[in-house]
Amino acid sequence: MDTRQWMSVLLCLATAFMLFVACLSYLKRQQPMARTMIWMMLTASCYAMGYTLEIVSESLREVKLSYQLEYVGIPFVSAFWLLLVFQFTGFAAKRRRQVAIGIFLIPTVTFLLHLTNDWHHLLYRAFVPNAEGLVPVFNTIKGPWYAVHAIYNYTILLFGILLFLPMYLRAVPIVRKQIVVLIVGAAGPILFNIAYMFNKEIDFTPLGFALSGLVYAWGIFRFRLLRLTPLAYAKMFDTIRDGVILLDYDNQIVSHNDAATEAYPGLLHAAKEASIPARTVLGGNPELLDRLASAAHLDERFPLARALGDRTRHYICSITHIYDTGTAPIGKMILLSDVTALRENEERLREKSERLTQLNAFKDKLFTVMAHDIRDPIALLVSLTEILEAESAEQGQAKAEVLPEIKRQVRGTYQLVDNLLDWYRSQNGTIAFRPQAWNLQQVVRQALSLAGARAAAKHIRIAERVDDRLTVNADKEMLDLIFRNLLANAIKYTDVGGQIAVDASLREGEVSVSVSDDGRGIDEETAKLLRRDEMYFKEPGFASAGDGGEMRFGLVLTREFLRMHGGSLRFESEAGRGTTFRFTLPGYAGGDAATEKEGWAVSAYESDAG
Repeated sequence: MDTRQWMSVLLCLATAFMLFVACLSYLKRQQPMARTMIWMMLTASCYAMGYTLEIVSESLREVKLSYQLEYVGIPFVSAFWLLLVFQFTGFAAKRRRQVAIGIFLIPTVTFLLHLTNDWHHLLYRAFVPNAEGLVPVFNTIKGPWYAVHAIYNYTILLFGILLFLPMYLRAVPIVRKQIVVLIVGAAGPILFNIAYMFNKEIDFTPLGFALSGLVYAWGIFRFRLLRLTPLAYAKMFDTIRDGVILLDYDNQIVSHNDAATEAYPGLLHAAKEASIPARTVLGGNPELLDRLASAAHLDERFPLARALGDRTRHYICSITHIYDTGTAPIGKMILLSDVTALRENEERLREKSERLTQLNAFKDKLFTVMAHDIRDPIALLVSLTEILEAESAEQGQAKAEVLPEIKRQVRGTYQLVDNLLDWYRSQNGTIAFRPQAWNLQQVVRQALSLAGARAAAKHIRIAERVDDRLTVNADKEMLDLIFRNLLANAIKYTDVGGQIAVDASLREGEVSVSVSDDGRGIDEETAKLLRRDEMYFKEPGFASAGDGGEMRFGLVLTREFLRMHGGSLRFESEAGRGTTFRFTLPGYAGGDAATEKEGWAVSAYESDAG
């Protein structure tokens, strides 16, 4: 078998092999890289098949016809390879159409110049018969454009490799192997072409494309070359909600996703470098560094807390060792699952559970206390009515002595139940909080009008010293209850002929209100109960109960409603000299505010159960 025959056979096999790779790529045609691989292998097979026809040609005419087939592939193979590199690396993804036009400009010009070469001879100046051997039948004298196209091909190879290098340094092992496959696949034809440039005899470049096809087929079967591109890997990597940090065998950070930068903002600076020591970024967690430095090579999972700004974030940290085909570890992967919301929900549930436990305990205690405190007044009412019935002869005197006590007991029981209902609604969340701007003087005067009858019965003078320009931002129903309870307490504990004063002033964007009296004051034991911030308390020394005094819900409700407004309740008291309650509300001086003319929802009862 002479040279022409065995070369023809090899080239036919190379063509068949490249067509086989094109068929493999066609099966993955959904991928842009696969479609580019199809065109690259088809153009390379045209080159190989045309060269086969050139070898078996006997005349110059046949040689030139074979060149026409060769130049369907020669100018475009390198361009398709560079386009493959761009798709693989994601280079110029937003300007892919413009870049493709630029890549194929010189190959297209080369193809057209070859079609018209007999007119200008820019590509081949002449075809000279080969007198020394059979292959090739004609040697060519190259024109100036041939050098341009050669420089273009070598530039493409160099540029593609330069794009691969930084990606190779940051890539995971499987992607690194794919990069090597693409570089070796491109190096084969170039090396054969360089050899041809030196010997000027037999061009083995088409056989180099057969080598490329072999390498690409190996990459497709062995390293999933066309199944999932690195861009898809990167997209999947970046869209993972959990933070991922990849380290090499020296604990150098080589890659991370966006979610990881939320846990470790220092990774944003690390992204500018090829690799950075883990201790530089992860130094804030010595426990994590100790586990990374462990020589046990065991996968671990443990909780991790990070103080970021004014909030502590909680993670479940997993360390997984990465192995190559052997048993030696080549790196580590840190997976950070953010469970902050879960932990905070657990805390809220725990708090609600504790609150529910307290409310249940309070409910049991409340029913016990209420059974006692409601039963005794009602029992007393029953006894008093029996007295009235038994002593019908002295009915006039009984009315004068007993009826006031009946009235006092009925009123106290009613107010106890009423305050208990208001307190329950506040704890159960059924009271709507709708703050509006209200004229404070009008609100105070309305409360005084409701309390005026009781104050007059004890000849108590009430002084109102509130500027008519003061406006408060408050819920009207709650504000009425606050003033009602404070005034009721003041009237209750002020002696006959005493004095009560209501004052208000503006201080730093808040309206400070005080209700003071010159009554008996608050004893030390009751003051301690008020400062404990209990849900309710019993006033000491109430005569009707041997084990406790009157239920006090009014001040508790006042305190809770002021908290809803962002304020607090304070008091100052001196035995025998009176008590002053103070609280603040958001407000200002002047401006439009709701007044009595606009209509108020006025409560039609008084309270002295404070």
